[in-house]
Amino acid sequence: MDVWPWVTAALLALLLLVQLHRAARFYAKIAGYCALCLAVSAVASVVCLLRHGGRTVENMSIISWFVRSFKYLYGLRFKIEGRQKLQGQRPCVIISNHQSILDMMGLMEILPERCVQIAKRELLFMGPVGLIMYLGGVIFINRQRSSTAVSVMAEVGQRMIKDRLKVWIYPEGTRNDNGDLLPFKKGAFYLAIQAQVPIIPVVYSSFSSFYDVKTKLFTSGTIQVQVLDAIPTTGLTEADVPRILEKCHHLMRETFFSISKTPRENGAAVAPEARPAQ
Repeated sequence: MDVWPWVTAALLALLLLVQLHRAARFYAKIAGYCALCLAVSAVASVVCLLRHGGRTVENMSIISWFVRSFKYLYGLRFKIEGRQKLQGQRPCVIISNHQSILDMMGLMEILPERCVQIAKRELLFMGPVGLIMYLGGVIFINRQRSSTAVSVMAEVGQRMIKDRLKVWIYPEGTRNDNGDLLPFKKGAFYLAIQAQVPIIPVVYSSFSSFYDVKTKLFTSGTIQVQVLDAIPTTGLTEADVPRILEKCHHLMRETFFSISKTPRENGAAVAPEARPAQ
């Protein structure tokens, strides 16, 4: 009797079970993360209301304290270089790459004082998560209505100067885990130039060594974070937006590959000529 077909079938079945087990663990961790976000948002909302009575950027320090504890549950470490560049009282626009739902932990890990985020309006209706974002002063934009988004950004520029705010934006516009940076949208750069405030790029290394949706990987890991030098916009006009956008994209992309130790040929690089018009 030839046993090899049975051995082969058994090995294939074992491999399938391992993969299914890995997928189950991945989705269980994701479900746990989402449940944790909902629960912590509810608790933090109560604390924010008791402490400050309503919507204010001052609540971000409370939110940050809660979210920074997540890293211990998921075995994540952050190695940060250049954190001091985010300090100080001056308004600025902070831009960073956007990889996954875990980015919130990375953001809160280095969030400077008096800093708010720009987020899509749909997040406002996510129960406790939407409530805590509202209480923290997050600025919501309806991306389906460009005219509304433009007017909101104009108001943001005025608020930045008046209230000495820092504004955090993901210029890629959406989460991206393809091993490279997506083309940047122009909103962050228009905002910085209109307000005549500097742009500070922040780059997070690739999550692919510990978090990968395609392979259902979710383990512990270390994230390298590098805060780049501020890019001044004093004296620039809207005509300078494409040049500043390309400069920031180039600097952040170079840094991303450097701190991720990711070979360029393995990344899904977007050739400049293939980028869609902004």
